[in-house]
Amino acid sequence: MAQRADVLVVGAGVTGLTTAVCLAEQGLAVHIQAIDPPRRTTSAVAAAVLGGPAIADPAEAPNWAPYETTLRWHRTSLEEFGALAERPETGVRITPGRWASKAEIQDTTWTRSLPGYRDCSPEERAGFPVAFWMSLPIVDMHRYLDHLTGRFTAAGGTMTTGRVGSLREAAAEAPVVVNATGAYAHHFAADPKVVPVRGQHVIVENPGLETYFFEFSRGAATTHFMPHGDRLILGGNAGRGDWSLEPDPAQTEQIIARCAAVEPRIADARVLGVEVGLRAARPEIRLEEEVVEGARVIHNYGHSGVAVGMSWGCAREVEQLVLRTVRT
Repeated sequence: MAQRADVLVVGAGVTGLTTAVCLAEQGLAVHIQAIDPPRRTTSAVAAAVLGGPAIADPAEAPNWAPYETTLRWHRTSLEEFGALAERPETGVRITPGRWASKAEIQDTTWTRSLPGYRDCSPEERAGFPVAFWMSLPIVDMHRYLDHLTGRFTAAGGTMTTGRVGSLREAAAEAPVVVNATGAYAHHFAADPKVVPVRGQHVIVENPGLETYFFEFSRGAATTHFMPHGDRLILGGNAGRGDWSLEPDPAQTEQIIARCAAVEPRIADARVLGVEVGLRAARPEIRLEEEVVEGARVIHNYGHSGVAVGMSWGCAREVEQLVLRTVRT
């Protein structure tokens, strides 16, 4: 850093970058240091559909604890993304899509409160016992991360790539440190509760789809596809404890087959690429602070598969924690 920052954010994924935007737009001198730039983080690989069953049903929110707090964070994010959807250049848009599950839901009354809800017809269910439509924000993460980066630099923020060796090393660089290292907090914060959950996506040419499909069943292999203009992102899987970032050809074939079973046009779509990322699974999101070598360290990680959906709510919470000290 050319000069000592007010805040050092470690990590340039959607969590760290959103937090940095909030702090920089408050007039603080913010520097991001991360191993990878935003477009090479796990966030760039995210399917990024917001909301869903966890809005209304705690049973469908595996790492939302305490539930009321995380529900508040998520609703804050939905408000922010709703506003962003009015600006096409952000990569955010509200679109209808099908949500499906292999598991029967005993009580379906809660689904009626979901935005744009309607039951799927038998043909639209694609063989799933539970399926319904909703209209929610979906995010083209490449464009969105570029949007956040632009906002950050416009607010005076700076960013460099490079490894920060430890919390102590970070604490020597700024009076406030935000730890947004995701799955790597297992090592960086010595947190054994964090484990990687490997996810692989296949990017294909969009054969003309305008709506998305998202399976919210629990398990290692699920089905979803997200249209972003001429690209279609196919998923997905969840390899708990797997640190590998190498694409698996067998998984690529399986993902395409599952998606094609829902939408046959996908079977012949040309493959453009395969992306792998590591979600940060934890029994609950960690958003708390501690003092390290005289610096305030605010942890913001452990969002598992809901990092995008929690990003603004958690970032605003960190913003309030930081300003409480900086401006008093």
